[in-house]
Amino acid sequence: MRLFPKEIDFFEIFEKASRNLINASSRFVELAENFDDIESRAKSIYELEQEGDLLTHETIRRLNKTFLTPIDREDIHALASRIDDVLDLIWAAADRFVLFKVDRKVDGLVELSKSLKANTEAIYRAIRELKAKKYSYVQDLCIEINRLENEADRIFRDAIGRMFENEKDPIFIIKWKEILEHLEDATDICEDVANILEGIVLKNA
Repeated sequence: MRLFPKEIDFFEIFEKASRNLINASSRFVELAENFDDIESRAKSIYELEQEGDLLTHETIRRLNKTFLTPIDREDIHALASRIDDVLDLIWAAADRFVLFKVDRKVDGLVELSKSLKANTEAIYRAIRELKAKKYSYVQDLCIEINRLENEADRIFRDAIGRMFENEKDPIFIIKWKEILEHLEDATDICEDVANILEGIVLKNA
């Protein structure tokens, strides 16, 4: 009989969740670059969003089962929730492609999508470094995520400005403003993830 309960590996599931996030952001870049077969591309992102929900539920289930955690319980919950929030926004943006029946691109779409993808890749690397307790690398990656979020803000503002200046169709503007806002919001939440990771480092370094 085990005297002390075995510590559950939360980093394993965080790695899966953040890798799933990269897959979704990569699929969105493909969607942004290629307007052929939009429904199929959006469906593939939806399937990744569903997988993300399962991983979030599994994190909470594990959290409720154990007293021993490698980092604070509230940080585990916050990290799982915010990663899932990024994924939800990627799916929401993809879903609008289908809902709005978009048929032509807006300036800045691909650039913003790639910036978001770079953010998700940095989150994945930061989680791996956190698992390895390489805290200085985690901090460097958090700085990179903050830089990427600032970059995304600039891309978003420039895209919205050009659209309002050059586009005459108000329906086009309404559609693309909502899609771009979802992507920009996703990068904002990536910065929230970085803030959570920095807090974990400060508590454990």
